[in-house]
Amino acid sequence: MGAYDWELGAAVERAQQGDEDAFARAYRLVHPGLLAYVRGLVGDDAEDVTSEAWLAIARDLGRFRGDGAGFRGWTATIARHRALDHLRKQQRRPRTSLLEQDVLELPGGADTAAAAMESVSTEQALELIGGLPREQAEAVLLRVVVGLDGPAAARVLGKRPGAVRTAAHRGLKRLADKLAQARTGEAMPRGRRVPKDGT
Repeated sequence: MGAYDWELGAAVERAQQGDEDAFARAYRLVHPGLLAYVRGLVGDDAEDVTSEAWLAIARDLGRFRGDGAGFRGWTATIARHRALDHLRKQQRRPRTSLLEQDVLELPGGADTAAAAMESVSTEQALELIGGLPREQAEAVLLRVVVGLDGPAAARVLGKRPGAVRTAAHRGLKRLADKLAQARTGEAMPRGRRVPKDGT
């Protein structure tokens, strides 16, 4: 992420000085991962929620201090808050979100597994991630989809970096196992449920 973060940091710095093209560049660099992260949280309402997040990001851009990696973490935090607010507003209406009720309960890198995730479409990946326990799903979304490192993902989630790294590792391992089973035509034994605590 070195060159990517350098380019993003430079674009954000110029955007803070009023350069609209630089803001557009920062948007193009961050938006795909941010949208996928929000889609994992709110499902079909991701476009609307992400748009609300970008309005807040644009409004508060002058207050941001940091580099490209910090900007990705900052935008993920804003998007997560918008997603949780959205889910709380929709709580009474039945939803088809990927993480839904588990996300409402949240407080205010395995190389092989990551490679396996690259072999599936974004839609398939989000569906698989949605089947993970809540903590693992968010950790995987932030680490793999948004591209945050352990400490940045931990700040977004309000957890210790080690806990987030462990959750992401377990989630990616579980996803790799699911993909391997799907390729060989195996299925998980009936009646076997994935524990919600992520173990």
